[in-house]
Amino acid sequence: MHPPTAPQADATQLLASARRTLAIEAHAIEALEERLDASFAEACRLCLSCAGRVVVTGMGKSGHIARKVASTLASTGTPAFFLHPAEAGHGDLGMITHTDVVIALTNSGETPEIVLLLPHLKRLGVPLIALTGNARSTIGSIATVVLNVGVSDEACPLNLAPTASTAAALAMGDALAVALLEARGFTRQAYADAHPGGNLGRRVLMLVEQVMRTGEAVPRVSPATTLGVGLLEMSKKGLGMTVVVDDAGKVLGVFTDGDLRRALDSRVDIHKTRMSDAMTKNPKSITAQSLATQAVHLMELHRITALPVTDERGALIGALNVHDLLRAGVV
Repeated sequence: MHPPTAPQADATQLLASARRTLAIEAHAIEALEERLDASFAEACRLCLSCAGRVVVTGMGKSGHIARKVASTLASTGTPAFFLHPAEAGHGDLGMITHTDVVIALTNSGETPEIVLLLPHLKRLGVPLIALTGNARSTIGSIATVVLNVGVSDEACPLNLAPTASTAAALAMGDALAVALLEARGFTRQAYADAHPGGNLGRRVLMLVEQVMRTGEAVPRVSPATTLGVGLLEMSKKGLGMTVVVDDAGKVLGVFTDGDLRRALDSRVDIHKTRMSDAMTKNPKSITAQSLATQAVHLMELHRITALPVTDERGALIGALNVHDLLRAGVV
């Protein structure tokens, strides 16, 4: 027996379906803004005053969203973990203590596995925050706080597969995490401490001094140097610029590819023109203790590709360009 022939996919229909899905989910998320009220603030207050951990639970597709919400909370300053409700009745209930707060994600508000948790939560006196589409449900009626994440329609044409409803729940979870992050005064360094591995940790933690070139690798000339000699220094060091410094090493300016083009357009004599006459004065610079991501921001903001690195006196101690940041994995 041959397998059934796959239906022919029409590009126009596929794109129309994708656009319809995105529109429905976007509408579901936008509708949440109008519902935000004192209940959201109360949910935040419960989490901020929690002496234990925020326990996030959900079943099925809501469970996948709950895992992500718990992970986002934990990485942004709110101690949290995911509890699988089906495992709770087989010993994992012991993971919930009287100092905790529980967040339950359930679109129907009647998820049997979560309903079974309710007597235990009541005995412990644990606050329950319900993200549900049915405030009058069993879970909604017992919850300490209800955040309405209901949707009028799923993106699924059968109105069955959780799509818009899970998108709305995820967005509300993110809103909660960000509000808590800001309320706690969570810092970039604290975020980096929670993400020490991989590219994210590298981007957040790396300092300019770990990326910059130093010593003889840094192109530098005096203001009296001729343009021709300055070009040789720039070409030799391959940074895309040369730094002009005084006798004390203080940065006076930089000479870049852009300055070279302007000099050539002016038909200057490269053997007689001095660097002080062709350089860009008061250039952008950065300190060694700045985050490498700040160097990226400066380059993007001012549309430049290299930066001198200076100390607190403005003296040149290093330099870096966009290729150095690329090699370090910061960009």
